[in-house]
This record gives sequence, structure tokens and C-alpha cells, in this order.
Amino acid sequence: MYFPALLERFAKVFPEVNGTMGSDHWSGRWDRESLCIRARQGLNVVLISRTLEKLQAIAVEIEVTTGSSVKIIQVDFTKDDIYEYIKEELKGLEIGILVNNVGMLPSFLPSHFLNTPGDIQSLIHCNITSVVKMTQLILKDMESRRRGLILNISSGVALFPWPLYSMYSSSKAFVYTFSKALQAEYKAKGIIIQVLTPYAVSTRMTDYLNTNLITKTADEFVKESLNYVMIGDETCGCLAHEILAGFLSLIPSWAIYSSMFETLLLTHYTNYLKQNSHTS
Repeated sequence: MYFPALLERFAKVFPEVNGTMGSDHWSGRWDRESLCIRARQGLNVVLISRTLEKLQAIAVEIEVTTGSSVKIIQVDFTKDDIYEYIKEELKGLEIGILVNNVGMLPSFLPSHFLNTPGDIQSLIHCNITSVVKMTQLILKDMESRRRGLILNISSGVALFPWPLYSMYSSSKAFVYTFSKALQAEYKAKGIIIQVLTPYAVSTRMTDYLNTNLITKTADEFVKESLNYVMIGDETCGCLAHEILAGFLSLIPSWAIYSSMFETLLLTHYTNYLKQNSHTS
């Protein structure tokens, strides 16, 4: 399909079942595109998420399109008592590829920490605990087989602290650091652990930002990101985001933490809301 040579390598290197997860629109779309491609290479699929209707719809699409079998596991990753159930459901399956891409953003609009909406503990379970627990469940068998691929979806805002998005950027920074450390530990055992750090992708979670050279549609990002799988332990997933990351790394830390930075963020999103209110 998009990258047949790459996916043929997937099928040769990794065995039957691809375990993945996602609970928001961005994650689900990433699943649908990437898993359809992988399923065409003879890989079966496990989908883990909280919304049964979405799981069933994606499962039917994959099965009809590719002929591969799809197993559904319905759980809510904002809870921390779900992993024994997942473990039981995965019994007997040889997981060759794990995609940890579940995630939640407290608010698309910037806000100070004490004004963060929603349940902070739910965000921690969803963005951090899920990555640790799912990796713990799957990595042991990968280690014994001495092969496997784990893709952890972080964010460009993990690369340095982002004021007004403190909880989200910090949780994604954990995913980034955790992934890099694990790759150092398990690379010699034949396991690839890669972290993706994308910037803007137009989805429900980002309030469907207008697309441009930097802001990608979910489809665009998925197709390009597959080019970078298995070529390194860290990637932004697309060339435009790699360039943006390089530019942002040149900004001194004092500028990022200044009140001017906060003002620019707030002004940008105030203008964004005004523009959207005119078009709705």
C-alpha cells in the first residue's frame, strides 16, 4: 500500500498479532490507517480502547479490507484496575508489535496548572500508567523471543517544558524519557522501542486545527511516520515537525519561561477562538 517494502519487513521480522491501543480520535485514526496497512501484510490485530462502538467499526473495516482477524478488548485507560483483565484477554497471543498511543489533553486551550480542567489522576493513568503497564505486559515475552517492536506516541511538547500545558507536556516527557531508557536497556536483545514526538495534527483532540505545512491531517502524519519506523529510537514522525523541533531547540529557556511566552500563547488561542466563532 503506502510503504510495501517496509511492511514486508514488518511481516518477516515480527510474528502474528499486533497489540495496540487508543481512546481518543487522534489515536483511533492512527490505529485505523497503520493497522490496515500492517494487516495487509498478514498481521492480525488487537484493538484496546474504551468505546465499544468505535472499536467495532474499526474492527469491521480492518477485517473487510484486509481479511485479517481482529480481537477487541474494551477498557478505560483512565482507570488503573484494568491490567489483569487485559493480561487475561491477551493470553496465548504472540504480540509482535505494541503501539502505545492512548492519550488525553486536559484542555486544548492553555491554562495555568491550578486551573487545569478535569481529573488530573485520570490524565496520569491515561498518559503515563498505560504506557508503563502495557509495556510491562508485553515486553517480557518479546525479551524471551528476542524480537519485537514497541512504538510509543509522545509529543513535540515533551522535548522541553511548555508553560500553560504543564500536565500534558510533563506526561508526554515521561513517555519520551521512558522510551529512550528502555531502548538502551533492550536494544541488544533484539527489541526496537521507538518514541514519536509529533507536533500539530488536526484531530478532535486539537479541535480540528486548520492544516498547513506544519499542521498535518491524521492520514498525512500516519503515512509519513511509517517511513521512520525502525530507523532510530526517536523521531517526530514527519520532516516538517523535525524542522520545527530543530528551530524550537534554538529558543533559550528564559524566553520560554517568560511572561511574554504566556502572553503569546494566550493571544494566539484567543484569536483562534474568534476566527472559529465567525465561521460557525
